[in-house]
Amino acid sequence: MSSLIKYSVVVPVFNSESSLEELFAGLKSVFDAQQELFEVVFVDDHSQDQSWEVIKKLKLLYPEQITAIQLSRNFGQHNATFCGFNYVKGTLIITIDDDLQTPPSEITKLINEYHLSDADLVYGYYGHKNHSRMRNVGSRSLKTSAKVFHNSPGEGSSFRLLTAELAQKIRHHEQNFIFLDEVLLWYTDDIAFTEVSHLPRKYKQSGYSITSLIRLFANIVLYYTMVPLKVLVYGGFIISLVTFFVGISFIVKKMVFNVPLGYTSLIVTILFSTSIILFSLGVLGEYLSRIYQVQNRKPPYSIKKII
Repeated sequence: MSSLIKYSVVVPVFNSESSLEELFAGLKSVFDAQQELFEVVFVDDHSQDQSWEVIKKLKLLYPEQITAIQLSRNFGQHNATFCGFNYVKGTLIITIDDDLQTPPSEITKLINEYHLSDADLVYGYYGHKNHSRMRNVGSRSLKTSAKVFHNSPGEGSSFRLLTAELAQKIRHHEQNFIFLDEVLLWYTDDIAFTEVSHLPRKYKQSGYSITSLIRLFANIVLYYTMVPLKVLVYGGFIISLVTFFVGISFIVKKMVFNVPLGYTSLIVTILFSTSIILFSLGVLGEYLSRIYQVQNRKPPYSIKKII
């Protein structure tokens, strides 16, 4: 039967016991209407509620259509989704969140756009997002920075359709922090977009706080860009240039006007240069710690159980 499956839906799950049955019912309704065989790969990212029990119940009811994976600890949404890519059987893969803010019925828009564009990757983007104001600001900032720093389209989301061939290409990545949208952009720029609905949150609170978004942003910058190092290079050059001319001005004042350099100017110069050095060492230290983690081959996920 696996060779006949056309659509694989990967759902990263975290503390979603209330929405999972409704989510699966919605997915089943969509693909039954399409008259296509499908599967759902639930990846439980070490939930603290009864999500795994609900997934096991669904597995008993629909053993041919569900693969259930439980991770040994919390690895994050992108890592959990990446895990699911290794267990899909369909020729087209769809990723969707577990919170029902994106209705399963919107999957038809991804499918229609795929057939129109024949793109490797189709993103559903939201005209209006029903998050809190602070969450919207954080999410928008993250997308804007991705567009500026990574030359990405800036309209990515966790609601996407991609081909099995594209998923196969990224499976060899083994670094412990995975940001799927960035990795996917390494392999294709054949990307299409379609606007989809975003509903108010019905059940649980968001797993992303402002703090976690800031941490995510920092990891993306350090793992996937050279921006901090470029800041050090260009910033160091500019500061050196400025301090050179400041130093020349002090020398000229001393030689021409016999103005004493003074204790204040000396202390300011020392503190300024020391702070730049410490900041630079801190940035280099962050990169070295990431390199150390990659060299240690820390896994992007660890599976506790598969049913």
